[in-house]
Amino acid sequence: MWDNVPLLRSITGALVAFSALAVLYGAAYYAVHLPGSFPLHSVQLNAAPQRVAAEDVLQVVRGEVSGNFFTVDIERLRQSLEKLPWVRSVSIRREFPDRLVLALEEHRALARWNDVALVNTYGEVFVAPSEEPLPEFIGQDGDSFEVAQRYGEFRQQLAALNLSVAQLALSPRHAWRVILNNGMTLELGREEMQQRLARFVVAYPYSLAERAESVRYVDLRYRNGFALGSADIKSG
Repeated sequence: MWDNVPLLRSITGALVAFSALAVLYGAAYYAVHLPGSFPLHSVQLNAAPQRVAAEDVLQVVRGEVSGNFFTVDIERLRQSLEKLPWVRSVSIRREFPDRLVLALEEHRALARWNDVALVNTYGEVFVAPSEEPLPEFIGQDGDSFEVAQRYGEFRQQLAALNLSVAQLALSPRHAWRVILNNGMTLELGREEMQQRLARFVVAYPYSLAERAESVRYVDLRYRNGFALGSADIKSG
């Protein structure tokens, strides 16, 4: 081996290159971590939030941002910001030489969830204060996406009647119930929900609209028709 001049030259060249890289890395590391180097001068929001208070964002930034442009813990800052009410996701990028740019995606509330939380337009449950007049969803843990999806379908079908969904419930047995904004309850059952609702949409203008105030519920789980329950009938 020691007589192999080309091999020795290759090894020597590799060692020299490695040493040079190590020196450069050390110098760069020292420069980046040197106190006072590459200071952060600003944190910018790319758009004004609608739901999230700018003061809350500023408070998190002040508490989490430390270090300089290169050493600031972006992941930690992102996780802390995503704990704020109404914040769905956060992206952060460095803008050389001294700025962080934040982009906040806020939840858009679609409905209330079991009277303890909210559901966004992605069908995700989140907790935030809201006084909006929203429809109510009822379901088991993990059902929110399916309920939100069905809500969109049912809302589209009912739009032709100028009716809307006030409450949409999915039972533990996977049966669907709709309460309309006029107080009428629709029992859709566990299958063919859209077809059953379509029958209601067709029949409503001709046989139900004039009696809407006196009809408590419409049971659409029958194959060729539906049953009505009067508001005058009291359950025992």
